[in-house]
Amino acid sequence: MDRGSPGAADSGALADYVAAFKRSSTAIISDNLDRLPGAIGIRPFHRVKDVMAGPALTVRVAAGDNLAIHKALDLVKPGDVVVVDGDGDIGRALVGEIMMTIAQVRGAAGFVINGAIRDRNAFTQSGFPCFARAAIHRGPFKNGPGEIHAKVSIGGLIVEPGDIVVGDDDGVVAFPQAIAADLLKAVHAQEAREEQILRSIRDGSYTGAYGKKS
Repeated sequence: MDRGSPGAADSGALADYVAAFKRSSTAIISDNLDRLPGAIGIRPFHRVKDVMAGPALTVRVAAGDNLAIHKALDLVKPGDVVVVDGDGDIGRALVGEIMMTIAQVRGAAGFVINGAIRDRNAFTQSGFPCFARAAIHRGPFKNGPGEIHAKVSIGGLIVEPGDIVVGDDDGVVAFPQAIAADLLKAVHAQEAREEQILRSIRDGSYTGAYGKKS
């Protein structure tokens, strides 16, 4: 599916889209994005109970430096997913329990970190969504530089400010708000097809439909 031209849904529609995508999965969303975008090497570091979804608050930082993330947390709005491009560096953690607590109290939907975290057990115990590359005890510098509301690359996934970000056990995917309505229709159609296939497998009427090119 074409990422479409730039555009954002109004706040009411965005909330509806976010709620709807929380009821889906990254696998089916990815299928309907031509199976092309996806954050490679990014995995959950929390106990996954529900699907994370929300608009991206993007941050780009120097490797091992989290000054711009602190500044971004002063701007975070309820429901935002804080998406941080730390250049994939895993030598120093960019966020930990304190920054997680700030984000959680301010209503953020979660973190996506192209880098490392620390205080892994705090994320596990809290359930606050956090997707990252690794965990390490070494802390970050706070010198800068950094940029907020920038286009970022997260494990090869390009995320622009305001893109809808979805994360679950399988990882993270993102797409522009401008294609959310069409994408959601395609996702629902695939969910219906897959449910029919599963029913046919269970009742013995399956004839190999899943193995055919779609």
